[in-house]
Amino acid sequence: MLPILLLLALPASGKSEVCRYLAHLDDEIRAAEMHLGPLVLLDDYPYVLFMRRASQELRRLGSHPVLFSDDKEPMPDPRIWGTLIELLNEDYLALETAQTPGRGVHDLFARIDAAATAAGAPPAFSMLDPELLAAVADALEREEAAFSRPSPTVPLSAKTSVLIEFARGGPRGTDSRMLPPRGYRHSLSLLRPEILERAAILYIWVTPEQSRRRNRERARPGGDASILHHHVPEQVMHEEYGCDDLAWMLDHAERPGTVTVTTAESTFHVPAVRFDNRADRTSFLRAEPEDWPPRAVAELHAALSAAMGGLQR
Repeated sequence: MLPILLLLALPASGKSEVCRYLAHLDDEIRAAEMHLGPLVLLDDYPYVLFMRRASQELRRLGSHPVLFSDDKEPMPDPRIWGTLIELLNEDYLALETAQTPGRGVHDLFARIDAAATAAGAPPAFSMLDPELLAAVADALEREEAAFSRPSPTVPLSAKTSVLIEFARGGPRGTDSRMLPPRGYRHSLSLLRPEILERAAILYIWVTPEQSRRRNRERARPGGDASILHHHVPEQVMHEEYGCDDLAWMLDHAERPGTVTVTTAESTFHVPAVRFDNRADRTSFLRAEPEDWPPRAVAELHAALSAAMGGLQR
């Protein structure tokens, strides 16, 4: 059984759809054919959504938005990518220790600032006027459930599998090795050792052009921000996800079938496979399960099972 699966890909490549499919499977089938136990899902997208919403409220109140000056802007400081990894680290540690991070909006302000400091980025919220911060919190409080890490539906145990989902990349034309603080190589190096020593990577492979097209196709009118239907702004797709470096990491790994992750303390050889989704095998999963075409399900299941089998240590 795989205790931790890092599900990595460009936006709209099929990460969340694969998560949905794996969660939908019967426990016995998932264990036997995907090598995964009951699932606990972690994702950094809710934190990005929270940062963007806080920036919207600050703009509405006539203040400097701190993080995003408009809704279409890429990350103003690429060190925020490290901030997001530190938040995922905290989420994973909370699972292991059976603790719950603060879930209120003010708690999220504090957590994001602490994660930024750990990632070497300036804090965003603690520098604001307290009254202004309170006004932003009041506006966001009713949306807080959409931003907070959900409580696991199953207790973390030796039989549980944690899926950690995130996307990284850089501007179009960036060198395929990609320098920090962008790219998977840097973000993976910031993960806690207890994650890296137990993790495997499923990299869902599509081209950047396909990622941009599917991003447009999945968007729903009216601003649906759900994980299956949210729209990444086109400028962000070009400047943050115009390419990625996971293929480079696979090609330059020190051991076949792994990616080499070098942290400040150690080097990890994380098992990794590439799941080819260039011929779209996953978009149908955005529909309700009763509407999934049986033939498409069978083809996806066979290909995904083969890929997961390649991750056995």
